[in-house]
Amino acid sequence: MTLDTIIKKTGENPKLVIIWMHGLGADGNDFAPVVPQFNIAELPIKFIFPHAPKIPVTINGGMVMRAWYDITMMDIGKHADKKGVLESADLIKGLIQEQINQGFTYEQIILAGFSQGSALALHLATTLTDKIAGVIALSGYLPIPEVLSEKANISTPFFMGHGTQDPVVPFTLGSKSKDQLKQFGYKIDWNTYPIQHGVSMDEIHDIKQWLIRNFV
Repeated sequence: MTLDTIIKKTGENPKLVIIWMHGLGADGNDFAPVVPQFNIAELPIKFIFPHAPKIPVTINGGMVMRAWYDITMMDIGKHADKKGVLESADLIKGLIQEQINQGFTYEQIILAGFSQGSALALHLATTLTDKIAGVIALSGYLPIPEVLSEKANISTPFFMGHGTQDPVVPFTLGSKSKDQLKQFGYKIDWNTYPIQHGVSMDEIHDIKQWLIRNFV
């Protein structure tokens, strides 16, 4: 299976590829509108916004919707759908390989995501054997923390952002994941915002500054 995607660029000859994964029930269109906010003259970027597969989601009464993995209970920090996470991780690995085949390197690829997409980005970055450029994890958490290890991306810069009033992915869960990553030696730039489950313009601004600091 290959994923349908939306592709946008901020300029010719991109120096980075950002694969940005949406949250539960959304699709690749969710974050495509933010691309103009990342116009950085010295850093043209290719954005890829994949659409997750459509699956029944237990917590929503089995309704079929776009999701990277099933959610079975309100306490999302427990009983993760490991099979679903691993299957979606393989789909994203396929997208990464497509970029490699087009001439990009692993160290030009950033994995980004919001909520479920963020959880998937964190899982991938901490289990890949190839070093990538960076990670942008927004309002997410480690879905399978027991697989954490000191892999290739131990020195890769991570931007993590979370709303302090988040009722969907609790702030405490995001913070716990940040602490677990730091304990393994991962380089985490941790940012908090007085919002609920979403992304603010302040957060978008901070991501842009993080990109400039690390890649220009």
